[in-house]
Amino acid sequence: MVTVKSLADLKQVKKAIETQAKLEAERKAEAERLARQNTADKDLFLKAVGRVQPLAVQAKAPLKTEKPKPVPVQRQRDEQAVLSEAISDEFDVSTLLDADEHMSFRRPGIGPDVTRKLRRGDWAIQREIDLHGLRTDEAREALGQFIREARKHGIRCVRVVHGKGLGSPGKTPVLKSRVHSWLVQKKEVLAFVQAKPAEGGAGALIVLLQPAG
Repeated sequence: MVTVKSLADLKQVKKAIETQAKLEAERKAEAERLARQNTADKDLFLKAVGRVQPLAVQAKAPLKTEKPKPVPVQRQRDEQAVLSEAISDEFDVSTLLDADEHMSFRRPGIGPDVTRKLRRGDWAIQREIDLHGLRTDEAREALGQFIREARKHGIRCVRVVHGKGLGSPGKTPVLKSRVHSWLVQKKEVLAFVQAKPAEGGAGALIVLLQPAG
């Protein structure tokens, strides 16, 4: 509480009250100005962007995910194992070849007339495979695939060109003996003979396959 003792004190109190009132009025005026400015800015923004429509919520279509088809890994392994076992490089074919000048082969139960007809050319050669330049493993796989495809298409008589081995170290016909061995091990092969000179001679074989079915 302020005690007024004189006229001078009264004047000072009055002046302080006026100053306080003036400051309060200025603060109030500034607050009103800021409020008007904020409202004006908001109106200007709304006028600039126009009316705003809320986005409709669209239902998301469920994505269809197809499960990948199972890979028959075990079946592939089994087939590969059968293929590897079917034609081995270690198989001794010498005891199964006819010991004539042409080293022909006929499966048990196949008569000698079959090899005679093969030599005469009674069966027309329908397809052939040339194994020249292939490594042993490549030649083995290529020959196996060739025989499977031939049988699938009903081919009966084919020519297999293995070369005479003149380019091999020591001029030993390594691939020739391997081809003999592989063919003997293939159950689809009924017989084979050395080709005629015009058809490759000692560098090729004429092979008779089982009928398809």
